[in-house]
Amino acid sequence: MCGLATPAWAELKGGDQAPDFTLEAALGGNDFTFRLADALKNGPVVLYFYPKSFTRGCTIEAHEFADAVGDFGRAGATLIGVSRDTIETQREFSKEACRDKFAVAADPQLTVIRAYDAVSTRLSPSGDVFSDRISYVITPDHKIFYAYNDREPHKHIENTLAAVKRWRTEGKPSQ
Repeated sequence: MCGLATPAWAELKGGDQAPDFTLEAALGGNDFTFRLADALKNGPVVLYFYPKSFTRGCTIEAHEFADAVGDFGRAGATLIGVSRDTIETQREFSKEACRDKFAVAADPQLTVIRAYDAVSTRLSPSGDVFSDRISYVITPDHKIFYAYNDREPHKHIENTLAAVKRWRTEGKPSQ
């Protein structure tokens, strides 16, 4: 369950190389292929992992990200959520919880979740493995600029938006 995940404290750190990935994703109920490398050509990417679509905390977090999607867009950032849910579930979650405003990707094999050290250290009551609630800001040079791990959803939006703005003003390499 979403609220049962505990922090792993093993997330990737600032300066680490961000693993490249391609996943099936949905936006507004429509499927597409999300490629991190392609998204990074347009600016930083806010990649957030969450335990399970349609659970209380994960729905709250999706609503808060949806409310702030304009702020992320003005800061030049792409937003993508990832959980181990299937693409069929993500299709519905993108319409309902994400309010057709940003994409969510399906990682049922936990491939990307593992690559980002986002596997929860605690199993659900059914024994299923989920991702932790971790948010990353990844810069166009494929580096982790910021990582935030907290099982509560509320500070992820505020903290990642502040990190994107900070990167824009002070951390962006000169070109």
